[in-house]
Amino acid sequence: MYVLVINSGSSSIKYQLIDMPSEQLLCKGMVDRIGLSNSTLSLKVGNEEKRIEGEIKNHEEGLSQIITLLLEDELTTVSNKDDIKLIGHRVVHGGIKFSKTTLINAEVKKAIKDLSALAPLHNPANLTGIEVAEELFPNAKQVAVFDTAFHQTIPEIAYKYAIPNRFLDENNIRLYGFHGTSHKYVSEKAIAFLGKHKSENIITIHLGNGCSMTAVKNGKSIDHSLGFGPMNGLIMGTRSGDIDQSVLLYLQTTLGMSVNEVNTLLQKQSGMLGLTGYSDLREIQQQANAGNDVCKLALLMSAYRIKKYIGAYAAALNGLDAIVFTAGIGENSAKMRSLVCESMDFMGIQIDEQLNKTRSEHTRSIKKLTSKVEILVIPTNEELEIAKQSYIIFK
Repeated sequence: MYVLVINSGSSSIKYQLIDMPSEQLLCKGMVDRIGLSNSTLSLKVGNEEKRIEGEIKNHEEGLSQIITLLLEDELTTVSNKDDIKLIGHRVVHGGIKFSKTTLINAEVKKAIKDLSALAPLHNPANLTGIEVAEELFPNAKQVAVFDTAFHQTIPEIAYKYAIPNRFLDENNIRLYGFHGTSHKYVSEKAIAFLGKHKSENIITIHLGNGCSMTAVKNGKSIDHSLGFGPMNGLIMGTRSGDIDQSVLLYLQTTLGMSVNEVNTLLQKQSGMLGLTGYSDLREIQQQANAGNDVCKLALLMSAYRIKKYIGAYAAALNGLDAIVFTAGIGENSAKMRSLVCESMDFMGIQIDEQLNKTRSEHTRSIKKLTSKVEILVIPTNEELEIAKQSYIIFK
């Protein structure tokens, strides 16, 4: 069965076509820079890739062009829209309502829309992807896979905030957690790689433009660095991560900033962008290597924040068997992995710099032989995880 996986972001659409249950990747690609004159549409089948440039005005147009490319390009094996019987959608925020993968209906769409206030950069785009896919594939089943679902096992002592109980009881204000599809995928890969007895206590570190960490005990999420919304925790591309609440009050009451201005500041103008003027870690590392002290400091700050969470989660887990680096930065930045692991000998974390610099598309260990804690680099595959979960509930 052909499963089309759609990850609809604020300015991009990633997609993969996967044959299930064989899990064979048939093709993948993305639409990038939606709404700009230099939009791109890509399609990759095996080692062959096609790239088309030109303005793509909105998500509707982007998805339409993806479908046209899938059906008409000689690289693909799809001849008819009805060959695609199942479409899996990444949805960032599922609140407390959705603890598992769900078939999409009108009620589900309304709930996703209602939760948009908690993930304003993501849920509206996710919903647009669903609605457009319904129009383009009227005969296919549509499935929502929620980033928050994996974290529904977090206990009350970790998800509850120290504010009056009525805000939890009446307004569901609590820690939800995000990037759950990625954390679930790589933690399961780590357990398979190490064996259950050597992977009871794992910390998964998802580092991309958005960043998060999860404490995983016996395969279950028990704590997570992102909370009510995907803003706090680690330093991200444009998001600040953890910040003293007093700063937010000061920005509004003393500096006269509006709520919307503060929200824009923390969501789109902070993090690595606010610290350096760059949101892409590759540019920041290039600048740091060229002697830019501002960029050097930003890298150290980011690594320091990750170290703090490793210490906290090792305590929450009452032990530590392995740490796992994943996602764009986690998989590709040897520099960031090195900065995170240096001076962590007291915890038994010792990185082998030669192994760290070796690139691979597969799960690999980068620890020294003397390291008591395993250090893994595991490429995430959220799209495959979405396809697997979608297929399970479709059967």
